[in-house]
Amino acid sequence: MKKWSFNRERDNLKISKEKIQWKGPFSLPKYEKETGLNSIPDLSGVYLFCFKYEDGYLIEAAGITKSTKTRISTHVREYKKGNYNILNMNYLERGIREEIWHGWGYAKDNREEFNNKKEIILPAIEKQLQSYRIFLYENNDKRIRERMEASIMINIYTSKESWADISPRWMFLKGRFNCEMPIEITNITSDKIYGLPEKMEI
Repeated sequence: MKKWSFNRERDNLKISKEKIQWKGPFSLPKYEKETGLNSIPDLSGVYLFCFKYEDGYLIEAAGITKSTKTRISTHVREYKKGNYNILNMNYLERGIREEIWHGWGYAKDNREEFNNKKEIILPAIEKQLQSYRIFLYENNDKRIRERMEASIMINIYTSKESWADISPRWMFLKGRFNCEMPIEITNITSDKIYGLPEKMEI
């Protein structure tokens, strides 16, 4: 049996439209005193790791989870271990990516280098963690979360803005399948978020 597939010319009028409200900015857990912000609530949804930039905030990466507190606490631990990329915040505030330390596979293979540079890297980790501002969108549907994450990151990847190069390019994304009906999303935020379009299709 032939599986249904979305056809834009035929099915365009069937595309649904939704307005969604992003919550935030929130502080990373245990950095509330430094930021003066509330910690993240625990919910299922999409989260945005952002930095202050010009008259708003700039997305570094989007992520999805069933529990924001559990997932983001894991991120914090991995940062402190040196397993994630650490960026120069002085450059980042101008929308320029400059790494102080490269995480992931490089970090695992070069622990001695990390230990030798701890006096530089550890303060940079703390500065980056204090600088993060988290925005959240609550949704219990896993596929909607995946499609939201993919749409946001692809929008950044395809942007010609200089700040687009800040976002990591290794993410495994699960955008809309051909058998899924698109949804036109209008993003509503209390602050300007660079990298998050006012309207996007998921």
